[in-house]
Amino acid sequence: MGKHLSRIAGTAVLLLFAHAAQASVPADQAAKLGKELTPIGAEKGASADGLVPAWTPAQQHGKLSGEYASSPEIEGDKPIATITAANMDKYAAQLSEGHKYLLKTFPDYKMVMYPSHRTVAWPDFIYKATAVNAVNCTLSGTDDPDNCKQGFPYPIPTDGAQVIWNHRVKWRGNSVQRNNDEMIVDQNGHSQLAQLVEDVQFLYANEKNPVPMVKGKGLFLYYLSRIIAPARTAGTMILVNESGGTGATGRAAWLYAPALKRIRRAPAVCCDNPYEGTDGQEFYDQVDMFNGVLERYTWKLVGKKEMVIPYDNFKIARAKYDTLVSPNHLNQDLPRYETHRVWVVEATLRPDQRHTYAKRVFYVDEDSWDIVMVDCYDAHGGLFNFQEGMSAPQYNVLTAFTVPEIIYHFDSGRYFITALQAQGHPNDYSVQYPDGYFTDNAVQQRASK
Repeated sequence: MGKHLSRIAGTAVLLLFAHAAQASVPADQAAKLGKELTPIGAEKGASADGLVPAWTPAQQHGKLSGEYASSPEIEGDKPIATITAANMDKYAAQLSEGHKYLLKTFPDYKMVMYPSHRTVAWPDFIYKATAVNAVNCTLSGTDDPDNCKQGFPYPIPTDGAQVIWNHRVKWRGNSVQRNNDEMIVDQNGHSQLAQLVEDVQFLYANEKNPVPMVKGKGLFLYYLSRIIAPARTAGTMILVNESGGTGATGRAAWLYAPALKRIRRAPAVCCDNPYEGTDGQEFYDQVDMFNGVLERYTWKLVGKKEMVIPYDNFKIARAKYDTLVSPNHLNQDLPRYETHRVWVVEATLRPDQRHTYAKRVFYVDEDSWDIVMVDCYDAHGGLFNFQEGMSAPQYNVLTAFTVPEIIYHFDSGRYFITALQAQGHPNDYSVQYPDGYFTDNAVQQRASK
């Protein structure tokens, strides 16, 4: 395997920004965007060992609705290696602790590797806005982006929290309606299916009407989920108006309970409280790999390294659900793994805060700012859970995200699969929501009909 890449930023650069880790970068640093760096901050060139290729962005193509993402050329690749317990030492420097645990624990677990591709691309307006953000956008504390508009806020990050914000507010279309099917799988491979429909309107990274993020006024998306099945939770709805900041200026959430037939404020839609209908298998802040407030942790930017990560997973995103399931872990004939550069961020629980996870290590793809893996540790320092997101480009809107996502629970032996869509409908990016759609009164009125 290739060389273990060291931190991309040298000691001198880190010292330069140590006094202002949350600030924007100097103009000479920002000038690298679109040159040696891609317009959103990744290294444009190939890695020294050649395992990570140069960036070759795809052109936009495909319909906004009715199609799952695909790439016949990439999907036609043949495997180049298979990582197993027998040869994992050869790849150890490029593996997450979660993958190492799975390889060591389950004799049949494997990771099938393919040639690497870097085709993730973004619209021109995102590139232009990102260049402006690089010199203007700042971050107060961990949760208050300021003077940011439309593009990636921190394309040249100097702090771990900035990396997470790039993931949270990236362009994903103007709005979307998507199916989100979920399965809880026990040690024997038996599964329970739940089905949700999610409506999302993106405000910050919006093509026509972007809403800037200003400290204390950081509303960046609307979210509404409706549980369709199982019957015992069907009709439950969660409404979120998502903002930067914490407390009164942060997330506003409501829960509609069919038994009560009314919608109420829901401050518990946060952090390590279980998401409704998941039987405790997913916390609210694990949706989309991570979301919500960052304030409970300190965020260390470890640096960038070359790793084996789930990538270009077009096939698994379209796979029928019964083919995904096997005892103890996902059917590993389906995921595709490639070598890519990732940002590594360590989140450590603050002494005055509480959370089930005392530490989390995030692995974030440089080309998409997708969080693709998370090692989650308990208060005793033991590896407790592992999150894995099957990232793939979405050429119809020029973005990328993880479908599906898996959470391995090493304490119980169960695993949870979320963001499944193949037996529902492809994402609909053509949907338009009327004004007032994402308010508690509007949800109450629609639920009462």
